[in-house]
Amino acid sequence: MSILNFLSQDELDDLDEDPRLAFMQLVNIAQRSLADKVKNYDSDIESEWREIEDLRYSFMNVVLAAAKRFEIEPFLSMEVPKQSRFGNSDHLQFKADLDHYVTQLILDNSLRSKRDTVEVLPKTKEQIRAYISGLRQCVETGNMSEEKRAALLKKLDALEAELEKRRLNMMTVARFAYFVLSVPGTMWASVDITQKLTANIMQTVAEAKVEEDQAKKLPSNTIPKALSAPRANPRSLFDQEFDDEVPF
Repeated sequence: MSILNFLSQDELDDLDEDPRLAFMQLVNIAQRSLADKVKNYDSDIESEWREIEDLRYSFMNVVLAAAKRFEIEPFLSMEVPKQSRFGNSDHLQFKADLDHYVTQLILDNSLRSKRDTVEVLPKTKEQIRAYISGLRQCVETGNMSEEKRAALLKKLDALEAELEKRRLNMMTVARFAYFVLSVPGTMWASVDITQKLTANIMQTVAEAKVEEDQAKKLPSNTIPKALSAPRANPRSLFDQEFDDEVPF
């Protein structure tokens, strides 16, 4: 089986640019996909149990291949066992170790997310919505192609939708501003008003972030810690001998 048996091409395309976060996302999707596939089989029937084993082996193969591509230790150093040596205990131990590491990645990402987002108070959100409304008027009256107009309105819709979330992603705001400011000035009815409204959005979000950081004193954006092993001096998962119990 290939990775596309566990993730769609769209899901692969949507993976984060950060390798650690992308690996976490891939594992979460692949785990759900594996669970959905396995529940269609009866583990008490030998032929179907073998299908389950094949799915689990393929899942491990995909995860370890992704870890090598994303350079995620300790999975980067692991080797895929021969299929003839792979059994139920191998899967259970691999899943337990994987859960241990992914938990650390999730916690790391939660802290990073707080650094890259900001909680915006209702009054501030209304200010930003007013600026967005002004930009809509600029787009609708601008001297541009309908395709360009539609693209800009879509960006405005996305930014307004972002305001509905509990925390506003600052990168979304930055990308939006970059997109708007990259439009040639001749396309706007008033380039000064457009740039002023865009700058107001950026400034409002920046001020909210500074205020939040000062209040909560979030730790500085340092290099992520190395993932720790679930056991002291762990041996390779497949250096161990297991007595697999087949459920039939």
